Amino acid sequence: MKIQIWLPVVLLVLAVSQGCVSNKKYAELQKNYNNSLDTNRNLKESWQVTQQELAVSRGRVQSLEDQIAAAKSNSAALQDALNKCLAGSNQGNVNIAKLADQINASDKYIRHLVELKNKSDSLNQILTNNLTRSLSPDETKDVDIKVLKGVVYISLADNMLYKSGSYQISDRAGSILSKVAKIINDYSTYDVLVEGNTDNVPIAQVNIRNNWDLSALRASSVVQALQNSYNVDPKRLTAGGRGEYNPVADNSTDLGKAKNRRTQIIITPKLDQFMTLIGKDAPANK
Repeated sequence: MKIQIWLPVVLLVLAVSQGCVSNKKYAELQKNYNNSLDTNRNLKESWQVTQQELAVSRGRVQSLEDQIAAAKSNSAALQDALNKCLAGSNQGNVNIAKLADQINASDKYIRHLVELKNKSDSLNQILTNNLTRSLSPDETKDVDIKVLKGVVYISLADNMLYKSGSYQISDRAGSILSKVAKIINDYSTYDVLVEGNTDNVPIAQVNIRNNWDLSALRASSVVQALQNSYNVDPKRLTAGGRGEYNPVADNSTDLGKAKNRRTQIIITPKLDQFMTLIGKDAPANK
């Protein structure tokens, strides 16, 4: 980095021009240099996390594009078979009609996939915008919202949700949870998974065995708050804990640990909607 290259040069010029540098001035320059190194390291970690999330997003987009491509390929194959049937000797109108029906069904499925993708993207973008606009400037510092392949991820920092080293919901959490609950209630056809995550520092409490327990208990606390305080239907809620085993940053730094101590609220279409997409509405090739 340029900071790493030029700062020692600045120190040398000061030393030569003034003969010597006071201990206080040197300590200040050294502190600035160390802060620059920390900033550089933090920016690098953020870039790595962004690259990982981008890779996941691209993979999910590619999955739907593969489905569309496969459906188009199937349609082309059916059209080719129909053309061959028409060009050859008359093999019966029944087979031709059947091929035509299969082509129409395949084309309809392609349009269905494209429409569903566009609708899902639009709904999730509206959901995200509504929640983002409702947050205060202070809340946006501890809330991260992403849409990845039809799924909305709301990541909340642990210091805004829980009392220190505890799974008890803090008073500060009420504001953000009420806004998240409003979004959840507005989108009543979506399911909600609350997922707790920790850093790799062992928990030291007699009533909590390890980070698995802590992450699951924290997720359960959020689920119960959504149900009891904000009237979210418990049938739509699932609580889960991933302990320290789903990090998004390096646990070797304080900043990395802080990023890993998070609770994610994951909002997705209901499972039966996915099953309809991949099964029921798919054209059958017989």
